[in-house]
Amino acid sequence: MDFQTGLIRDASRGGDYGRVIELFRIERRMTQTALGQALGFSQSAVSRLENRGTSAYSTDILAAASAHLGIPPALVGLADSRPQVQANGDDDVERRKLLGGVVAVAAAPVLAALPDAAADGPTGQAAALRLSTTAFRRLDGSTPSRDLAESAHAHMRLIQSITRDAPESERPRLASVGSEAASLAGWLAWDMGDHGSARAWYGSAIKAARAAGDPLLTAYQGGSLAQFEAHAGNGVQALNLARRARRAMGARCPAVADAWLSSVEALAHAAAGDRRGADKALTASRAAAEELPQEPPPWPWVFTFNPVKVAACRVTCGARLGLPEWVLGDDVEALTTGHAKQRALLVLDIAAGHLASGKVEAAFALASRALDTGLRYRSGRIVERARAVRRTLTTSAPPKVVRDFDERLHGVYL
Repeated sequence: MDFQTGLIRDASRGGDYGRVIELFRIERRMTQTALGQALGFSQSAVSRLENRGTSAYSTDILAAASAHLGIPPALVGLADSRPQVQANGDDDVERRKLLGGVVAVAAAPVLAALPDAAADGPTGQAAALRLSTTAFRRLDGSTPSRDLAESAHAHMRLIQSITRDAPESERPRLASVGSEAASLAGWLAWDMGDHGSARAWYGSAIKAARAAGDPLLTAYQGGSLAQFEAHAGNGVQALNLARRARRAMGARCPAVADAWLSSVEALAHAAAGDRRGADKALTASRAAAEELPQEPPPWPWVFTFNPVKVAACRVTCGARLGLPEWVLGDDVEALTTGHAKQRALLVLDIAAGHLASGKVEAAFALASRALDTGLRYRSGRIVERARAVRRTLTTSAPPKVVRDFDERLHGVYL
């Protein structure tokens, strides 16, 4: 693309940076909806951005859009401060720093919606620390958790250090940031298959949220622990945790929290073998999700919750309950949800549905594909789920696709 002539040059020189973004988006063959999803916006928000003309722009939004579309920062009025990385095969650390910086920029629109961003202390410490946590959470979709864990733990130690030296008035904000960072550490431990550490981190996240005096954050972290316990097979405990999370919010339960917690309750019922309870919770979750506005999710949610997520939850519930009709329905939109690791777990649930229907070869063809993703990202959670699927098949003469799967799985040490 020629940046020096034509429409892009004219729009940039005239300060119409929205038009620059639009032209690059079209060149990249990307829809407004796709760009919005990448940046955490709705389609209408992207449309307003592109039609903003020469009005004032948020530098955070410009930086996020330029990073995602590959726009030279100068074309949208930004300084190019990107680090230079040597093309060295051993320079993994520098590449991770660069990638982390890009994702941090992409997380900036989320920061703008945070409740304390404008009211933060003189140094803006809480907002800056939260932005880093958000960046790590987004980076999880494309990076092995083992590569993120060390940085996430160092980030947690930094938050603790800053909190110790902070004035009393700043500590509630920093406690909420610490809660989010601890929750991230719990998620990473879960993905690595370390359930003991995951529970400890989620417990710390709940305690910090309470110290922050934030009922919504407390409910979010309690729901996160409930979700973990449901996937671990502890249905009764998960249901109790989800109900406690609802009580933490009282009557002031945001719509997204209601929709999400209903899906968590569905998982808990499925883990406990309660089909009727799971179906009722799924119905409530879908109804609530369909009423949610198409806009960036409210803090502390980083990713949107919508009917597609409910469809994915139904697949998982069906796999736990042994209901192929829930798993193998015509609604394949669930496979578009989440990032690669989440999709791999969903594929394993679908493989379980095929097994329940007696379709062994189809099941293990899917399971092998999911295992590829688990090995690529070194995800203990995916590998353990693959082992669980394999345990459901009991035969003395497995077909070749199963023997091949066994050979690969037996050589995995995560």
